[in-house]
Order: sequence, then C-alpha cells, then structure tokens
Amino acid sequence: MTDTASHQRLLIVDFGSQVTQLIARRVRESGVYCEIYPYDKIDAGFLKAFAPAAVILSGGPASVHEAQSPQADPAIFALGKPVLGICYGEQAMAATLGGVVEPGTKREFGRAEIEIIGESPLFDGFSDAEPVWMSHGDKVTALPEGFHAIAVSSGSPFAAIADEARQFYGVQFHPEVAHTPRGALILKNFTHRIAGLSGDWTMAAFREEQVRRIREQVGAGRVICGLSGGVDSSVAAVLIHEAIGEQLTCVFVDTGLLRSGEADQVVSLFRNHYNIPLVHVDAGDEFLGALAGVADPETKRKIIGKTFVDIFDREAAKVEGAAFLAQGTLYPDVIESVSAKGGPSQVIKSHHNVGGLPEHMKLKLVEPLRELFKDEVRVLGRELGLNAAFVGRHPFPGPGLAIRIPGEVTPEKVAVLQQADLIWLDEIRKAGLYDTIWQAFAVLLPVKTVGVMGDARTYENVCALRAVTSTDGMTADFFEFPWDVLGRAATRIVNEVKGINRVVYDVTSKPPGTIEWE
Repeated sequence: MTDTASHQRLLIVDFGSQVTQLIARRVRESGVYCEIYPYDKIDAGFLKAFAPAAVILSGGPASVHEAQSPQADPAIFALGKPVLGICYGEQAMAATLGGVVEPGTKREFGRAEIEIIGESPLFDGFSDAEPVWMSHGDKVTALPEGFHAIAVSSGSPFAAIADEARQFYGVQFHPEVAHTPRGALILKNFTHRIAGLSGDWTMAAFREEQVRRIREQVGAGRVICGLSGGVDSSVAAVLIHEAIGEQLTCVFVDTGLLRSGEADQVVSLFRNHYNIPLVHVDAGDEFLGALAGVADPETKRKIIGKTFVDIFDREAAKVEGAAFLAQGTLYPDVIESVSAKGGPSQVIKSHHNVGGLPEHMKLKLVEPLRELFKDEVRVLGRELGLNAAFVGRHPFPGPGLAIRIPGEVTPEKVAVLQQADLIWLDEIRKAGLYDTIWQAFAVLLPVKTVGVMGDARTYENVCALRAVTSTDGMTADFFEFPWDVLGRAATRIVNEVKGINRVVYDVTSKPPGTIEWE
C-alpha cells in the first residue's frame, strides 16, 4: 500500500475485468487519487488500513450465481462510505445485500441505450436517454431492500440502481470505456457529488511528494538507473536527479534496436541538457550477435532480455557504492503482479518485457512512478520541463525493432527498417498527425515481391505501415489516413530505402489477431 495518506483515496475492487485500469484512469482524470486491489485481498483489516473515502467495484468475467465466483466482502458495505458497482460489480453488490442475479435470456454486448427513469445525483446533467456500452449475460432480477431502479435498457430492467440513503449505486454498463460517451461524467458525479471528494490529486503535488520520499529513502546512498531510451525511465531519472543530484548514475544500454537517431537523442538530453552522469554502452553488435540465426519471436525476446541484464549487471558493478536501483515501473505493472484471479488483466504481453534483474545484485529498488499510468507519466515529464516532443513520443516496446522484423534479425534488416520507420514518422509529422495518433511504426515483412522500377525488375522486401488511435492504450483502431499522406510515405520509402519495393498499410484493430507486431 503506497504512502498517500495526505490525499483523499478511492478504492477500486478488481473482479478481473480487462478494463479495470480504465476506471482508475477516469477517476484520476478528475483529480481523485485511487488504487486497484483484487477482490481476494479485501477484508475488514485491509479496509481499516486503507481507509477509502469511497469504493468502486469493477466488472469481471464470472457469473455471481455460480459456485466459486468472486464475491464482494460484506465489510465493504459496512464502511459507511459510498459504493458504486460496475457491471459484475453491480451484480456482486446486489447478491451480497440480498438481491437476486440470474442468467439473462437476452445478452447485451456492445452499444446500447439506457432510459433514465428516476432523479439521481449519479445522472446529474444527463438527458432522458444516453448511449452506453454493455457487456453482460447475467442480470439482476430482484433488488436488495432499499434499492430502486434509476435507469433501464431493453435488456436490463435494472440498468442502473440506487440506495440513496446508504449511497450505494450500481450500473450494468461500463462508464469507464470510451464507447460510453459521457461515462467519465457518471464517475465524476459519483466521486465529487455523491462522495464529496474535492479532487486534490495534482501532478505538482505528486512531484513534491516524490522528491521528498526519494531523499528519505536514499539518504546519502548512490543510485543507478537503467535507461532504455523510453519515456518512463527517462522521466524517472530526471525526477530522481532533481531529488539527489550527483548521487544518481544512469546506465543507457544501447541495444542497436532503437529507432533511427534515438540513442543520440537520449545521450544529448541527459549529458548536455540535464548534465546527469550517464554511462552509454554501445552494445548493438553484442545484441545482434546473440540474435544471429534466431527466428522464433519468443526466443528473440528472451535473448534480448538476458543480454540486456548481463550488460547492465556488468556496468552497474563499476559504479562504486551503488546501493539502489531505479526503475521506470508504472502502476499497470504493479496491478498486473497482483491482479484478480482468472481475469484477462492477468495476461502480461511478453513483447513489452525484456526480463528482470538478477537477485545477486542486492540493490534496493527506487520506483518513483509506480503510482502512475502512462499518460500521467507524460504529464509529470512536462511538469519536470522535459521537451514536449520527447515526452509525447509514441510507445516503443522493450525489445525494440526486433519484434518488428519477423524472422531472423540482421544488421542489414535493422538498417532498412530504421530508414523506413524514419520516413513514415517524418511524413506523419509533416502532415500534423503525429499527436493525433497513439502509435505508428513500420514493419519489415519476411516477404519478397517482384516489382518493376524504371526499366529494371526488382525482387525486394515488403514494408507494412501501421498507425492506430486510442484513448486509453487498452483498445485501439487503425487510423484512417488521407490517401495523399499514405501515398507520399510509400513513394519515399520505395525510392529512398534500398531493399523495399512495396508498401502496404495495416488496417487491423487492436488486438491484432495473429499478426505478431503491435
């Protein structure tokens, strides 16, 4: 449990929904600090220690009426604090308090419309009908004593319920997802109007608190920070440097698998702009040598992870007196490690991970970002004065370009892909679209085609271009590019990158099914 007693805190009880994190993000967007814990960790002792000002019960994939299904601890409803149940959370609340939940005769999945039939602060500012996103097969068929319906849908007689006296509320739909257009307002009505929270969670306050906590934790010790070149580790390093100055040494392991020019940008930022002690390890040959002849994607990831750890371990041993290891761990990483049993949120995408550090290093962890989501890290980066273009860069996976080269990774393929990716991003920036897109990149396919360029026939690789939009990083859809932008990018890649004679645009949504890259 984190040291956030100075803030009003909301507790989110996780029943295994794949979008539980979105609840936290929406709540924090309104300035309310919250944390997620799995349902099986919640009991009276936990609740007393956490002392939440309000509680939200998440959705989940189980059925309340089945044996061994997740249940809401009755102690939650004895707190005397406002409670909001979402989807499965509504059903768990109803079942715990004496209502009835049964399998539905008509399932509701996808877009739906609710009719608001009763006045309630939960729907303050809403019209009589609202579009929402449903995802359930079961439904509440009898309400607990004290509850009444405040909204209905074609498939749910209790699409939203309320016990105003005890400040207990439930919604059968998902207000946290983007497909419920005004869902964020529903959550804000709960946190601010019903629970009376003021929204005292600001990034400026977080920055001050973390600087103090880092100084208290480290004292006169030395810290080493593993820089990947990404936003998370960079923001962590700048924050720690603000707290302890020259006691920090950054180790930047350059895998040779970064985007074109990225290593130079990282070195310049830390050495020239922030004057942070930096060890730059140019290890491209070592990584590419270890990957030689390897085609299996999971094996490639493991090799990259082991090589990274070995090199970092070797360099860290040279930092005299190092007692702490700084990492850019984010809150989603923390959630995944303790997520609710059986839920989709337990699945960790291995292509984002390159392995942990060996136990023999015996270093104490400094993880100043472990309470933040990705978008909050970007806000903190701007608060710290980091360049907006750097902070706003598209996400880049730990294994780098290796997972965007299906098949064997070679120096020649890396060079070709770096060129193509650079052109693709350049055209996106020129068109003013970079900040509209959540993530864009090029992929070098293990496919060759015959083409005619001028008077010559070519037999070269196909390059796939991908760009997706997302409001949360949890779901995404392909970006609908203007044809002229796609045309310019494709023409430049074919003309300027030797080794590519055809370009295709990937229009799959996230998750991308059987397609390896993401």
